[in-house]
Amino acid sequence: MQIVEITAGHVWTIVAAAMVFFMTPGLALFYGGMTRAKGVLNMMMMSFISIALVTVVWVLWGYSMSGGDPLLGGVTGSPVPSFALGDLIGTEDLLGAAYGGTFAIITVALISGAIADRARFGAWVVFVPVWATLVYAPLAFMVWGGGLLSEEGAIGSAIGEAIDFAGGLVVHINAGVAALVLIMIVGARQGFGKDPSQRPHNLPLVMLGAAILWFGWFGFNAGAAATAEQAGLIWINTLAAPAAAMLGWLLTERIRDKHATSLGAASGAVAGLVAITPACANVTPVWALGIGLVAGICSALAVGLKYRMGMDDSLDVIGVHLVSGIVGTVALGFVALPSEGTAGLFYGGGFGLLLTQIVAVLVSVVYCAVLTFVIAIVIDKTIGFRIPERDEIDGIDITQHAETGYALSGDATGSFTPGRHEEAQAGAGAFEPGRAETVHS
Repeated sequence: MQIVEITAGHVWTIVAAAMVFFMTPGLALFYGGMTRAKGVLNMMMMSFISIALVTVVWVLWGYSMSGGDPLLGGVTGSPVPSFALGDLIGTEDLLGAAYGGTFAIITVALISGAIADRARFGAWVVFVPVWATLVYAPLAFMVWGGGLLSEEGAIGSAIGEAIDFAGGLVVHINAGVAALVLIMIVGARQGFGKDPSQRPHNLPLVMLGAAILWFGWFGFNAGAAATAEQAGLIWINTLAAPAAAMLGWLLTERIRDKHATSLGAASGAVAGLVAITPACANVTPVWALGIGLVAGICSALAVGLKYRMGMDDSLDVIGVHLVSGIVGTVALGFVALPSEGTAGLFYGGGFGLLLTQIVAVLVSVVYCAVLTFVIAIVIDKTIGFRIPERDEIDGIDITQHAETGYALSGDATGSFTPGRHEEAQAGAGAFEPGRAETVHS
C-alpha cells in the first residue's frame, strides 16, 4: 500500500463531499415543506431512503459502472473492475468515489418531488436502486467516465466533447426527465388544481431547505476544481447565478400575479443553482448573472404551465431541474470561455460547441426517458406505483408509515384520525391556480 501525504486538495474533497451529502437532507426539508401536512414524513423518507439505497448500489457496482471499462459501445462501464471498491483501498481515488456517490444520491432524491403524496413507498424502494444502476451510472459514464459523449466516445469524438462540469446533464436533466416519465405513469393527485390542502404546508421549512441546498452547492460545483483560480470562478458563479435567478423569478411573479412570494424566492434560487451547475467553471461572472436571470424567468413560466397542461409535477422537478438544466447546458454553446480549442459562439467559437451541447441534451433526454419508462412501467404493472385513492385522501404518512409529522387531530402523540383532516379543510375555500398559495404559480 502506497502512503500518500494528505494535501489541502484532499481535505477540500472531503469537505465538499460532506457538503454535497448534506444537500440531500436539505432537499428533504425543501420538499417536505412543499407538501401537504399529512405527507411531509413520506416526502422526507423518500430522500432518506435514497441515501441508503444509492449508497449500497454505488459501493457495490455503481461507481465501477460510472468509470470502468467501456461496455455496449460506451454506454456504460463495467461493474466488475471496482466492484465493492476493493481495488481502490489504499489509493486516493477512494476520495473521488466518495464524492461521486453523493451526486448519485441527490440525483435520485430529486425525482421524488414529482410524485409527492401518491406513490407507494415500496415501489419507490424498488425504483431507486434499479434507476441508479441502469440510468444514473451509465449516463455518468457517458459524460464523465470516457463514454459515448466524452472525448473518447463515438459521439464526443465526432462532434466534440460536451461540457458538463458538475451535472447539468447527469444530475438535473436526468432527474427532470425521469420525473416527467413517472408523472405520466403515476398520474395526478386526487383534487389536483382544486384541493386547497395541496398547498405547501410549511414555507419556513422550504426556506431552510433552500438555504442548505445553496450552501451545499458550493461543494457540489467547486469540489472538483483543479486550481485555486478555477475554484474562485466557480464559487462566485455559484453565488451570482442563483441570486439573479431569484430576482428573475420574483419579477415574473410580480408581473404575472402582482406579488412576490417566499416560495418563489426559494425556487428561483434553486433554478439558478441548477442552471449554473454545468457552466460554473466555463463562464464569466457576468454571464453567470445572465444565465441565472434567464433560468429564473424560464422556470417560473414553466411551473405556471403545469395547471394549464394538467400535469401534476407536485414539487416542480420538471419546471426547475429539467428546464433550468437545459438552459444552463445549452447556454454554454453561446457563452463558454475559450478553453482547449473550444469556445462559445459569442467568443468566436462558431456553432460547433452549441451543436455539441444540444446533441448531448437530446441523447441524455432520450436515454433517460426510455430506460425510466421501462423501469417504471414494470414496477407499476407488478407491485403498482400508485397508492389507493382512500389512502391518498387519508394521508400518505399514516397509510404508508403509520405515523404523522404533526398532531393534526389535536392529541399529543401525533396520531391521525382518517377523514378528520379533510373536514378541517372543507371551509378553506376553492383552490385557485395563479394565487400565492399555490405551488409556485
